[in-house]
Amino acid sequence: MPSYYPVYLDLRGRPCVVIGGGQEAERKTQGLLEAGATVTLITATASVVLKDLAERGLIDWVTRDYETGDLEGVFLAICENDRPPIFQAVAQEARRRSILLNVVDVTHLCSFIAPAIVRRGEVTFAISTGGLSPALARRLREELDASPVLRWAELADLLAEVRQEVRAKGLRPDPERWQECMDNELVNLYFNGRHAEAKERLLRMLQEQPEATKAPSHS
Repeated sequence: MPSYYPVYLDLRGRPCVVIGGGQEAERKTQGLLEAGATVTLITATASVVLKDLAERGLIDWVTRDYETGDLEGVFLAICENDRPPIFQAVAQEARRRSILLNVVDVTHLCSFIAPAIVRRGEVTFAISTGGLSPALARRLREELDASPVLRWAELADLLAEVRQEVRAKGLRPDPERWQECMDNELVNLYFNGRHAEAKERLLRMLQEQPEATKAPSHS
């Protein structure tokens, strides 16, 4: 098995193609839309959900089976695995055009594999077993989804805001100090609705760090 290089793709406005009209095509199409991709669906028949997306103008639907040339100008393609002649032809074109391709659960034809995903706001956790066991990836996702550690993901906006304010003051607290300040009291304040107190406490603790140093002047 290959050793995959983990990466997050910026798909905003990028042309992507989904080939197939079943449950996997639904899931992949919805994921691409959430990432801001421009999605074209190629399939003779589509599920109710996919038809609804097309009717609402959220995707373009080419109402026929895949034909060679359909990947021209495409950044990324995803193909269902129910019809070998089609997904093999898609894989050949994708290789020829150097297009990112995922054939669902047919890893030897993929140039990338899709991990199991857990999302909390702007925070995304991706879990992969390198294609060895999708069932294990799903189980790990479900365990993580129920874990209390994900409460921290809810603080992403607060932490980003504090980071900007600390930098505006010319301070660069070291990574260890950040970890020290991100304690259970901070989480409890936030989840008790005391957001302003949580922010004030974090700012104060970061600025009180003896090792916090002023950023070098570029004047």
